[in-house]
Amino acid sequence: MTALCTREFDKMSTGVDPGKDTTVKAEGRITTCLRLAPAIMALFVNSAVPATAGDEPQVPVINGMAGACSANFTVTDSEKKPIYDAKIEVTIRYGFAGMHKSELQIGTNSDGKARVTGLPEKSKKPLEFRVSSGTLSKTVRINPTEKCDSSVDVVLGPD
Repeated sequence: MTALCTREFDKMSTGVDPGKDTTVKAEGRITTCLRLAPAIMALFVNSAVPATAGDEPQVPVINGMAGACSANFTVTDSEKKPIYDAKIEVTIRYGFAGMHKSELQIGTNSDGKARVTGLPEKSKKPLEFRVSSGTLSKTVRINPTEKCDSSVDVVLGPD
């Protein structure tokens, strides 16, 4: 267990008081220590706890690092209910003659939302995003040359 020593006193002590977290150093100084294990555990547990009822879940973001454009997705089913962990995939070709490519994939949060950033400002062809969940899928085309920051609502359901 980790202890953080907060004070030192110039008093002599012959033992350890069981009611307090005190230890005796060889020089005879008593050091009052704060036990950190519970506090550290609480910090890690609280950071891993999902959002509470009043908080909105974080929107997952992936960066293509090919430009400054972005696309925001909201994926729902035919009854307008958000789809959790719907997969959004895109292949970004950039650079001279499209020689470089990035294949990106991201899943939606519990609100059916995801964000793709770092899309190129110029593209010869629209980017094709494949949105899928289970056996359902749909292809969405976005042209960042025409509209740099796009918001797309995707409805996955039987056609």
